[in-house]
Order: sequence, then structure tokens, then C-alpha cells
Amino acid sequence: MARMHIDHRTQSAPGWRQVFLRWIKGDESTVEGAHDGERRIDWLRVLPFAVLHLSCLGVLWVGWSPLAVTVAVLAYWVRMFAVTGFYHRYFSHRTFRTSRPVQFFFALLGSAAAQRGPLWWAGHHRHHHRHSDTDGDLHSPSEHGFWWSHMLWITTRSNFPTRLYNVSDLARFPELRFLDRFDVIAPLLLALAMYALGDYCGVRFPESATSGGQMLVWGFSISTVVLFHATCTINSLAHLFGGRRFATRDNSRNNLWLALITLGEGWHNNHHRYPGATRQGFYWWELDPTYYLLKLLSWIGLISNLRPVPEAVYKCSKRKG
Repeated sequence: MARMHIDHRTQSAPGWRQVFLRWIKGDESTVEGAHDGERRIDWLRVLPFAVLHLSCLGVLWVGWSPLAVTVAVLAYWVRMFAVTGFYHRYFSHRTFRTSRPVQFFFALLGSAAAQRGPLWWAGHHRHHHRHSDTDGDLHSPSEHGFWWSHMLWITTRSNFPTRLYNVSDLARFPELRFLDRFDVIAPLLLALAMYALGDYCGVRFPESATSGGQMLVWGFSISTVVLFHATCTINSLAHLFGGRRFATRDNSRNNLWLALITLGEGWHNNHHRYPGATRQGFYWWELDPTYYLLKLLSWIGLISNLRPVPEAVYKCSKRKG
């Protein structure tokens, strides 16, 4: 039988609409497990991540001021709440309900933390809960080592796409798809706003001893890098150090110190025992500022239906303290 010859030159190239839609759509994973296990670092995509860290050294030239440091601290806590309260407890676990505008606002605020888009974050986190501390876990310190679990897993080509098969409930919102595809927009706007704020304060209020460059370094670079690593401690340290109230199938642990720097996320063993609860500090003495703020939002009507911890979960606790 004669072999059929195909002249690829005669095949029509994708139209501009297909090319544009593919660019808008970006890298997405629609088949579960299709890219698990690959550890090749995507150096091109890591470059902005590295530049962000190196930009913190700018403090050697711009110095500091009480105003710049205060803004940096505020930017840290506000975005931390957007990550813990909405990226995690809402988008990843749907532990309460809210309106579409509120959903978008906090998705935008969370995106300003430079931890990728809401669909990417939630998709990978849901995968983590299904495979926690097994070989299939993307960031298990017991399986892959501390530094891999803390940050290196994010730098690989295999973990760059959004796992859409995990977030079909969220992917139906085009505004969330937009934020996820163009996740650089919110951090860039925040960086520009910080520079403008510093420049304005430096000119209008010379006694503030700040400048555009100083506010950019403190309010954006340092605040964002510290926020990133504080969030990552839950993937790494919260699976290595702390107490275990519940006999979960993974190595999750409760850690007060991590709870303090992450607005309550450090009660990780509690969370892995029952991830469907809005609160992660299951007892009154377990500080959980994210839950307190979510409760406040429920009182003013912005969110509703906060899911409690079932009594059956409390009964299987190994100890009350």
C-alpha cells in the first residue's frame, strides 16, 4: 500500500481568532494527572519571581521611614486576609457564600498578593487535600523535602497551568477566568499605586521622609515577599512542626506561631480534619483572626452561611488543648 504523503504547507494555519482565544485562555490543565511529577523549572517564568525578591535589596538605596513601614504592614495584613479568607476558605473550600461582586473584589485583592490567580490557587489546593503527604501531593515536605514544599514546586512547568478540572464551579465566572489568566495585572497596579503614593507623600508631606521608590520597595516588594513566604509556611512548616489533635491521614500540625503570622491558618491539623469549616481555630483559645473578620463580614451582610465545625469532629479530638 502506498504511503499517503501529506503536504503540511497546504494545511491552513489557525485563524487570528483561534490564536487570540488560545492566548486569552492561557495554560490550563483539563486532564487530571496529565502533568504531575515533572520537576523541570521554567526559568523564563521564574524570572519575575526572582526579580521581585531581588528588588527588596532596593532598601539599601531608598532607606526607610515610619510611613513606608506602616504601609507595608497594612498591605501585608489586608492581602493576607484576602488569601486566607477568600483564596483559601472561600474559593478552595466554599465554606461560606457571598455575592458575585464581593467574590470578584476579594479575588482581585487576593490577586494583588502575587500568588497567581484564584482558580490556579484553588485548583492546586484542592489537589493538595486529595493527595496530602503522599507522592501525589505537589508540596509535601515529607515526600519532596522542605524547600520543594515551601516554594520550588511553584517554579516548575508542570505546576504553572491552572487545574480547571478541580474548579469547574468557579471557572464558569468569566471575571475570575480573566483574573486568573492575567494575574500580573493586580500586582502591577498595586506597585504603581505604591510608587504614586510615596511620590505624593514625599512632595505634599516632606516630613514623612518618604518617596516613590521607598514606598515601592516597602509597600510592594518587601510586603509581597514576606507575605508570600508566610503563606508558604503552611505548606512546609505546618506539616513538620506542631501538635496533632486529630489523627489525620497526613502530617498536618497545629502551630500557634504560624497562626499568628497567617491570621489563623496555622491550625492546620484542625483544618485537615474538617476542611469544610469556616473557622480553623476550633476552640476559643485558638486565635483565628480570619474567622473573626469573616464573622464581621457576615454581620454586615457581605457574606453568609458560614459553615460550623460539626459536633462529631469535636468528639474525635485526641485532646482539648
